[in-house]
Amino acid sequence: MIDSASAIFEFNVNYEKAKHLAADKAVYSDAISTGDGHMWRIGYRAINMSEHICLTIDPLSKASSKAILEPSAKAIFEVLLIDKDGAPAVVAAARIWNFGAVVCFNSYSAVRSTDLVQKYVKDGQIKFLCTIRMLHYDSSTVPARTSGNGILVPPSDIVQHLGTLLDTADGTDLSFTIDGETFHAHRAILAARSPVFRAELLGSMAEATMASITLHDIAPATFRAMLRFIYSDALPKDDELGDSPLEEMFEHLLAAADRYALDRLKLLCAQKLWENVSVDTVGDVLACAEVYNCPELKNKCIEFVVVDNNFRHVVLTQSFMQLGLRFPSLIAEVREKAIRICRGAS
Repeated sequence: MIDSASAIFEFNVNYEKAKHLAADKAVYSDAISTGDGHMWRIGYRAINMSEHICLTIDPLSKASSKAILEPSAKAIFEVLLIDKDGAPAVVAAARIWNFGAVVCFNSYSAVRSTDLVQKYVKDGQIKFLCTIRMLHYDSSTVPARTSGNGILVPPSDIVQHLGTLLDTADGTDLSFTIDGETFHAHRAILAARSPVFRAELLGSMAEATMASITLHDIAPATFRAMLRFIYSDALPKDDELGDSPLEEMFEHLLAAADRYALDRLKLLCAQKLWENVSVDTVGDVLACAEVYNCPELKNKCIEFVVVDNNFRHVVLTQSFMQLGLRFPSLIAEVREKAIRICRGAS
């Protein structure tokens, strides 16, 4: 399942106007785009002001209607009711199906009509923070619909569920401290994902009996990104990787992946580094591939270097000169590759 588009929207409702709404009327937001051609509108309805206040979401475009009718697509509508202090006090969510969705706040969700003005109305406004997330299933993973009235079973969403565990300290039984920053985790999940963590946390090493572990040789941003991968099996987004240049961050993350034997993360980082390799950076990337035993990235970089137009410029760069001093064997591999190409051309 792929989170293809999303939108976050602050929806302010005039309380005095809304409380006199007829049952079939609503206060609507402006049109909202999720960035993929889908347009939506949020409505505030006082279905029964003494018991329910509800937010609806409706498709405004044909693209939106078509998407939610497809069995391989759905969306999540999540609403935070903001209190007078500006803090999210209550959360509710619903899946968007054929004709939109409805999210209701009532006594069951800890919102009582008698408390609405006292707790949630500020400057005459009720504030909601709304999120729309379009989730599309990869067609290769969606099971075929059975004939007749068979039941369509969606792909596994265990990755999404595990990912949410990282956002709360509930149920954690282990913490890591790095440069004064604390990260909470689940011992069993780390052990299941990494053979190195399994040996450290479930074996005979001292860490197996420790509830808190201090690490000195990894940056907090790198460890945070690695944890996100362990729980979600995906790279964090670029804006979640800290303030360092992306190439530098992926080098550090590749090093962490090598240390904890996270082979998939290692290759994902290698791909990111390869996508951004240039004449000026290939020497540094080659050094990273050599130090952290990534032959896939190493071979790609060598192929890049020996291209005739690249070679003339690469050999003059500072990073490549330093590479020769640190790893003479790499220079020998580059030379052998270049000789083979020249012989083949002749």
